[in-house]
Amino acid sequence: MGAKYAHTNLIARDWRRLATFYERVFGCTPASQERDLSGKWIEDATTIDGVHIRGIHLLLPGWGSSGPTLEIFQYSPQGPELSKEINRLGFGHIAFRVDDVEAVRRAVIANGGRDYGEQVTTRIPGEGAITFVYMADPEGNIIELQSWAAEESRGTTNRPPASSWGG
Repeated sequence: MGAKYAHTNLIARDWRRLATFYERVFGCTPASQERDLSGKWIEDATTIDGVHIRGIHLLLPGWGSSGPTLEIFQYSPQGPELSKEINRLGFGHIAFRVDDVEAVRRAVIANGGRDYGEQVTTRIPGEGAITFVYMADPEGNIIELQSWAAEESRGTTNRPPASSWGG
């Protein structure tokens, strides 16, 4: 059975504002037209009577026009808000590999995001040094900004590590 990663869905209070944030800060681009979903078929799929969903799919940077997307949707009616603690159960954060963690950190703040934790650098044996920071987007969703400096024996920089780094 073959599988290919397709998208991650992010439920927003204001989908346009959140999409604009990801476009400005990370260079995400619309993958398709805006979505405006309603009717029995979406009620059946979501099990929400009278649901109306609006939003967009954004192409994630570094993957080209056929890569995975960030699906940002706004539901009416809106459901309860989940806690924003970094260790809550379920999906925890979305990570972006960047060239300059501090520069992107400043862009996150300038576009309505905020710091979540402190920026740190540590060495992962056999992989290299990682500099990373957890941030929050304008709606409080956790984002990780990360940059890798590879071990000299690996010969490359800022590439995804081969190990199971959980950051």
